[in-house]
Amino acid sequence: MNGMAKFLVTIGLILVALGLLWPLLRKLGLGHLPGDIVIERDNFRFYFPIATSLVVSIVLSLLLTLLFWLFRR
Repeated sequence: MNGMAKFLVTIGLILVALGLLWPLLRKLGLGHLPGDIVIERDNFRFYFPIATSLVVSIVLSLLLTLLFWLFRR
């Protein structure tokens, strides 16, 4: 397998793992962190997960950095 194929398979496996772990992550509070904006009205609910987005972005950046480092070795 060439490098791009390995990379895509690895990203796919990570996404499957995150999908399987999502119920556990929700129990830990991911998705309802302080800093997430929730506005609820009678027939309307607006949810803007600012803090959750930042946490997920940092974790994914670290994972991708680790993967790139491992593939360069």
